[in-house]
Amino acid sequence: MDVYTAVKSILAVRSYQDRLVPPEALDRILEAGRLSASSMNGQPWRFIVIEDREMLRRIGELVKTGPYIADAPLAIAVAVEQTRFAVSDASRAIQNMLLTAWADGIGSNWAGFGGMDNVKQALGIPNNLDLLAILPFGYPAQEVGKGEKKRKPRAEVVFHERYGQPFS
Repeated sequence: MDVYTAVKSILAVRSYQDRLVPPEALDRILEAGRLSASSMNGQPWRFIVIEDREMLRRIGELVKTGPYIADAPLAIAVAVEQTRFAVSDASRAIQNMLLTAWADGIGSNWAGFGGMDNVKQALGIPNNLDLLAILPFGYPAQEVGKGEKKRKPRAEVVFHERYGQPFS
């Protein structure tokens, strides 16, 4: 799948098949994050791969926006340095990982955003890092309506030269 097709068709996946993600796919996902651009090449991210069923269940209980983490075959916790551009840089890495997974038929979703001190502690993340997100990964349990997105019309979000000037 080319990048534009992945961008057009990716949707959040919160239900997964009982099927492992192959090591080569996980490696591509991790490399997509690791190779992401970052401000001044700071690379402020750290990725923690979680495959232990008990830990996935526990994290699913702890992350209020992500109980489905418990049913994923794996998750990646994204921790960041406490720097000015870390959230922006890591968000770029996260999007690269999600798109790379999607191109391989693997779904995901961003779960959590702040307030995950209990998960941070469970994963042994040091105090000098913040836990930004938990990304569960797995093959979608149901057919996902690729490309059928509900988005605002282009005229409502894209302008030309100045805010409010239509882009034709």
